[in-house]
Amino acid sequence: MYALIVGVLLLVAKLADLGPFGAWSWWIVLAPFAIAALWWQFADSSGLTKRREIDKLERRKQERRAQAMEALGLDSHRDRQVRKAREAAERRNEMLTGRNEAKIDRDTDHAAH
Repeated sequence: MYALIVGVLLLVAKLADLGPFGAWSWWIVLAPFAIAALWWQFADSSGLTKRREIDKLERRKQERRAQAMEALGLDSHRDRQVRKAREAAERRNEMLTGRNEAKIDRDTDHAAH
């Protein structure tokens, strides 16, 4: 993309005969267009363009899904994980508290006898 912009600027400068650009060879002025064409050929043949397109579509899909879930008032996946972790911690604390109370009751019964 940058090569294309440079090429357009050089072409305008050459056609307008601005400063030293008017004296430059056409090969130099048109070289950025050739570089841009070679880059596009490489990007297409290597799959770079397709990968970028797929990544962009995937991001859009995830954003739409998150917006839809939020609009419906449903928890996102992360929120569900946090809620489950909190519930598990509460159950664990209740179990520990229950064990401690049972141990205190046993100790009290042994001390009374």
